[in-house]
Amino acid sequence: MAANDTAKAKVGVLGASGYTGAELVRLLLRHPKVELVLLTADRKAGREMASVFPQFAPFKLPTLVSIESIDWAKAGLDLAFCALPHATTQKVLKELLAKAPNTKVVDLSADFRLHDTKAYAKWYGHEHHAPELQKEAVYGLVEIHREAIKKARLVANPGCYTSCAQLAVTPLLKAKQIVPDEIVIDAKSGMTGAGRSAKEEMLFSEVSEGFNAYGVGHHRHMAELDQEFSLAAGREVIPTFTPHLLPMNRGILSTIYLRCVPGASVEDLHATLLKFYASEPFVHVLPFGQTPHTRHVRGSNMTFIGVAKDRVPGRAIVVSVLDNLVKGASGQAVQNMNLVLGYPEQMGIEQIALFP
Repeated sequence: MAANDTAKAKVGVLGASGYTGAELVRLLLRHPKVELVLLTADRKAGREMASVFPQFAPFKLPTLVSIESIDWAKAGLDLAFCALPHATTQKVLKELLAKAPNTKVVDLSADFRLHDTKAYAKWYGHEHHAPELQKEAVYGLVEIHREAIKKARLVANPGCYTSCAQLAVTPLLKAKQIVPDEIVIDAKSGMTGAGRSAKEEMLFSEVSEGFNAYGVGHHRHMAELDQEFSLAAGREVIPTFTPHLLPMNRGILSTIYLRCVPGASVEDLHATLLKFYASEPFVHVLPFGQTPHTRHVRGSNMTFIGVAKDRVPGRAIVVSVLDNLVKGASGQAVQNMNLVLGYPEQMGIEQIALFP
């Protein structure tokens, strides 16, 4: 699909009844080059999208259908977004791409993010069901892998926590300005990061007026961070990463503790990030010493990054924020779609943050 093609791309959202699926629909409804022709849901198949998410009542959308009912060869999709649970995704995409090999895919699950299928089995507890597809999957952090994404058939959309941390740290590892073995990521996320399924521990009374760490010492996003940081540094990197749950709907804030290599200053780190992201539309580096709030990016595809000095010389504190449902998931997925379909990268995702 060429950028100057007057026709709209026929797009489907698999898993449209979840938070990331609904966020995709919200963004794609205002995308000038997209026609939403397929929406799937498992338990809610047969229902209208507006009955699941009433905010879509004014819009004509396809009725939700089950994945099992779809004939991929006849679906005619130019691109499919896959917002399904891990493991399920592998089986669905294996069938989809076998029957409709010209369809592009942006996968929002974790199924194709890890290059090593043995690492996937270790972290997710079962063998990879589509290792042949994993070989062609491109990791979809646009600001780092843009050129490879443009040529991809299957893009693995990054995790929300990992996007927030990587955008702040990867340029510094590439510049060899920080000590790779002294990276500490203290990350906090809103509740939508846990998905929409009913869980007792996600009840309002269980989460409100509280704040807790989880996945301590063994969170699945660690494997993703290890992979991408090691790639950036050209050597093995195993950061310390601890996620926390905050009683808010949207947003991730990562407070990242780093040590400069001898000869580099905290000001140098800030200068590197400024230069690296100077022409990037969705990453903004604040003036030295300022740090961002999650409300500065809520509802937008932006990442804000701040750099400050620690009281110990040579130690830096970097704070990175994004909206976990937009730049951390669906907005970044649309950014990837724009690249693989040849559209302007910012198309459909230029929303300014909602404030207050």
